Amino acid sequence: MLLTVRERLILLSVLPQEGDFLTLKVLRELREDLSFTEKEHAKYKFVQSENQVTWDDKMEQGKEIEIGKKANDIIVLALTKLNEQKKLRMEHFDLYERFVNPEGPDA
Repeated sequence: MLLTVRERLILLSVLPQEGDFLTLKVLRELREDLSFTEKEHAKYKFVQSENQVTWDDKMEQGKEIEIGKKANDIIVLALTKLNEQKKLRMEHFDLYERFVNPEGPDA
């Protein structure tokens, strides 16, 4: 799945910190895939100030990341929980549609 820098950062922020052993193994690999390499840090020129991260958004941002069924289920569950708790924010909207409701609201 092609994900932008923004989408990768948002996904990293919503993934659970706890789970059973198998879930944690999948989460570790997913976090590594979503994280940024040294080359990407240099390319995007990330700057973190307090709770905000900015980057050079003029650079190409897409990265193909393989998301398996278990990883997909973890993402869906995390986004669904945010929705049920009424804690979804606008930054989650596009990812929610892609993962939780991929066919759209009328499906």
